[in-house]
Amino acid sequence: MRGTDSEGREVNVSTRTANKKAAQGLLTKREGEVLQEAIHGKKAVVTWDHAVESYLKNGGSTRFLGSFNEKTGSYDGLMGKLTGVLLRKITQDFLNDVAKELYPNVLPETLNRQFWTPFIAIWRHAVSQDWCEPKMWIRPKTKLKGTKVVRIKPKRVGSYPVEYETAWRFVQGCGVANATIFTILFYTGLRPIELFVMNTTQVNVPGRWITIPASKIGEARGVPIHEALVPMLTDMVENRPGKLVRTWDGEPFTVYDDNGGQMKKGIAAARLRTHVFDVAPYTARHTVSTQLVVAGVHPYIKDQILGHAVTDTSRLYTAVPQAALIEAINKLPTIKEWLNQDWMKSPVALTGRRAKTLKKAEREAGEVAFEAWKARRAA
Repeated sequence: MRGTDSEGREVNVSTRTANKKAAQGLLTKREGEVLQEAIHGKKAVVTWDHAVESYLKNGGSTRFLGSFNEKTGSYDGLMGKLTGVLLRKITQDFLNDVAKELYPNVLPETLNRQFWTPFIAIWRHAVSQDWCEPKMWIRPKTKLKGTKVVRIKPKRVGSYPVEYETAWRFVQGCGVANATIFTILFYTGLRPIELFVMNTTQVNVPGRWITIPASKIGEARGVPIHEALVPMLTDMVENRPGKLVRTWDGEPFTVYDDNGGQMKKGIAAARLRTHVFDVAPYTARHTVSTQLVVAGVHPYIKDQILGHAVTDTSRLYTAVPQAALIEAINKLPTIKEWLNQDWMKSPVALTGRRAKTLKKAEREAGEVAFEAWKARRAA
């Protein structure tokens, strides 16, 4: 197909089919799109899948978007429902119907995590490209106001905060590699996936600033560095080119479905050593968020630090200066014993130090404590 675009440039596009009838249909459709774009601009023709493609090229995650079936040649999940849909045609009512169909019997928290969060991340990316208008999408409420309804189902570990004393007890049961990771998470609020794929070039220790080139919400952002992390990050940046965090044998993490799978055994063993079962990598993010609120940090500043997707369009344009963010992150509580660990100053040289091997009696005691913890949660 040959022609010119809205700016008079020559366009030559293949229909990618040898079937003349099909090619003519595609040609007619594309001509219509070009005409619509020329008259109404890009917002008139951009589809959901076009936005997703750009989002992924800019570092977005494929998690919860759906998978491609080679046999049927189509997607399932969110992609299956929205592929080919014009962004300008997507409405709140339409999405509510899609959400009900994809996730008919789930809690609001699950629906938010698996449907609304990835959708809003892609929409915000499309907004940044000027392909659609900012909208205040309404998510399902996770709390019932004015009631005393209590859900019986216990919360998933990693979905709620803990005290920093609890975090420190848990970290003591980790080897240096995992202890380093948890320490960075508890003093930045980073998403675990952001840390697993981070390079040392993203960390500016003198400027107390970490740059995330493309975050979960599809936009670049900055994360302030807590003063407690300065010795640790200085050593890592100076002595570990490439990936910032590593496994105990010094290898970069392999990311599986947005998680560093190599930590699972270490985390399970640390729980048995310490009898602390409430800590997972994502616990740190919830803890940082909660502690910033407790410290009186303004919600705008907290959202800037954590890179939260906002629902109020007025906040979409709020930019907080770096100095205010650094001041805010330094309000997180510190524990002297934690800060005085030798691996806080020399993490690279000590990365291979493993946690103490669990003796049979210690493992059995940990397992008993774990069963008691599960019973208390279920009660």
